[in-house]
Amino acid sequence: MVRETALSVDDLIAPLFIDENLANPQPIASMPGIRRETPVSVVNEARELAKMGIPAVILFGLPKEKDETGTHAYGDDDVVQNATRAIKAELGDDMVVITDLCLCEYTSHGHCGIVDYETGEVQNDPTLPILGKTAVSHARAGADIVAPSGMMDGMVAAIRQALDENGFTNTPIMSYAAKYSSSFYGPFRDAADSGYSFGDRSTYQMDPGNSNEAMREVQQDIEEGADIVMVKPALPYLDLVYRVKQEFGMPTAAYSVSGEYSMIKGAIDQGWLDESAIMESLISIKRAGADMILTYFARYAAEKLKG
Repeated sequence: MVRETALSVDDLIAPLFIDENLANPQPIASMPGIRRETPVSVVNEARELAKMGIPAVILFGLPKEKDETGTHAYGDDDVVQNATRAIKAELGDDMVVITDLCLCEYTSHGHCGIVDYETGEVQNDPTLPILGKTAVSHARAGADIVAPSGMMDGMVAAIRQALDENGFTNTPIMSYAAKYSSSFYGPFRDAADSGYSFGDRSTYQMDPGNSNEAMREVQQDIEEGADIVMVKPALPYLDLVYRVKQEFGMPTAAYSVSGEYSMIKGAIDQGWLDESAIMESLISIKRAGADMILTYFARYAAEKLKG
């Protein structure tokens, strides 16, 4: 009766990986209990999540082929587009489909944008039209929300313009507005086959020591038209979740990333933590100010919350 913060199934967004190279779902070794889905099994998984009351999924695709410019990120017959159509055909408004727009899963070098091989640098501006094309292809396939995660300057404005010019004026943008260059992404790169072949992503993702810069990044994305702003990772950056919510009052998402999941899950499996650590970690994210939580514990949390 006196609890100040309550976690709800409505707060949860479940990430799903779709690998069009698979005939059967494949467990992810570094993320116990999570798997890569096939283009067929992802629909079944989405259906089960909807039955549990989870309102939204976010889709990450693993294409059959990769190239230097991420061509298979934006084709109408590519992995995320096909999965989006299949889920929406099956579930309609019973499941909100969010699509991740980062190019790292589609480029042969694993970076989030076009690379100048002479300098080894990721090129910000040449990447923006590709993100716009990808967003339009996702919206055309039926995506309810598009979520750019590459931390390219001007990405929200470019995507908003591309969506509007193609008649998708009502498609919201969930921007990874404050995405840090974090060690906690390791298991995801295994899950999504998105590791980089050289360098790192510190030139376009944020320095973990910077919080004021994060506020400027968030403000820029809001001014460019973001409808939802995200902080990623969640647990190591709860102070940023709080600051973003307090200062901007925008719908605020937090991504409890793969490393957070594997760290807690691994400790539970070893008997070092009790399972109650899962719900405690999620409620801390909600308490910090997140309106929605992207978490690999979505299924577990829904089962607990539904009793």
